[in-house]
Amino acid sequence: MANIRHHFTIKAPIKKVYDALTLEEGLKGWWTDDTSAKHELGNINHFKFGSEYFNKMKVLELNFPSNVSWECVDGDKEWIGTKLAFELEEKEGDTYLKFSHLNWADESEFFGFCNYHWGRFLYSLKSLCETGIGQPYKQE
Repeated sequence: MANIRHHFTIKAPIKKVYDALTLEEGLKGWWTDDTSAKHELGNINHFKFGSEYFNKMKVLELNFPSNVSWECVDGDKEWIGTKLAFELEEKEGDTYLKFSHLNWADESEFFGFCNYHWGRFLYSLKSLCETGIGQPYKQE
């Protein structure tokens, strides 16, 4: 199994980061503007990237303020069955985020592509929480 991990500090209160990870408007602000999501355990959140690529994520955990996790239930075959985890910790008014995209079958070329783009989108999350402006995927 292969795993993607990114750990970094966001200079914003933990509630702001948690909301950006769990509320539809927050998710639209940093990942993709074509998002349909509910802050509800068991819900299937939909994330679309253009006309051909999408992900459907089942909400597994919503533990304010420390944990959010999803399981990919539909999308690219390499993503199905993988788990995404966001662990948050408050540190002197800032938020320390540990992101993991777990249980990939192997370190394929697509794994490397996704690792790169996770870094980009997590920077978008950081920017959204710190400045109010993210850089999500925009539908054309």
